[in-house]
Amino acid sequence: MFATRTMGLRLGLGLRQLNTLSRTSTLSNSLKSSNSLFLNSFNKRFNSTSSKKDYEPTAQEAEIASKMTWEQFLSLRKQQRRLGGIGSIAAAILTMLGSFSYLSQVEIDPTETFFGLDIFTCYIGAILCTGFAGFLFGPSIIGDPLFAILNRKSMPVFKIKQKLFLKHIAKMRVDASRQSMNNPVPDYYGEKIGSLKDYRQWLRDCNEYRRKANEFL
Repeated sequence: MFATRTMGLRLGLGLRQLNTLSRTSTLSNSLKSSNSLFLNSFNKRFNSTSSKKDYEPTAQEAEIASKMTWEQFLSLRKQQRRLGGIGSIAAAILTMLGSFSYLSQVEIDPTETFFGLDIFTCYIGAILCTGFAGFLFGPSIIGDPLFAILNRKSMPVFKIKQKLFLKHIAKMRVDASRQSMNNPVPDYYGEKIGSLKDYRQWLRDCNEYRRKANEFL
C-alpha cells in the first residue's frame, strides 16, 4: 500500500514536471517566433530605408521643370533666402515684443531671486530667448509662406527644380570628413548659391578644397 502511494506521488510529480517543461518550451518558442518576426520587420524596414533610390523626375515632372531656366530658379532661390532672413528678423522682433508685453504686466518682487539671479535679469534673459526662438522659426513661419504667396504660379515648377538642384548639390559637394581649420567645407548645402556665377564659384571652391585635402594626406 505504501509503495503504491509512493509510485503515485512520483508519477504525479513527473507529470507536473512534464507540464512545466512543455509550458516553458512553448513560451520559449513563442518568444523566439516573436523575436524573429521583429527582426524580420526591422530588417525589411532598414533595407527599404537604406536602399531608397535618389529622386528621379517623371516625364511629366521633367516637362514641367523645363519651363523654368536654372538662372530663373536660382534667382527665385535667392529671393526665398532673403525673405527667410526678413522673416527671422520680423519673428524675433514680434516674439520679443510679445514676451515683453506679457512680462510687463506681471507683478514682481524686486527682492526676489531666481537661482541666485536678479528677477529683472531673468526677465531680460527670457525676452532674449523668445527672440532667439522667433529668429530660428521665422523663415518657416513667415519667410516661406510669404515666398509661396508671391510666387504661387511658379511654385510647382520651383519645387521640382529644387529637388533636382539638391540632388545635383549632393552629388558634387565635397567630403566634409576631410575638413580642417585651414580647409573649411565650402557651403555644404549650396544655400548661398543664387546665380550661375555663384554656382561656378562654388565648384571652384569645391575643387580647391579637394586639392588641399589631397595635399595634406
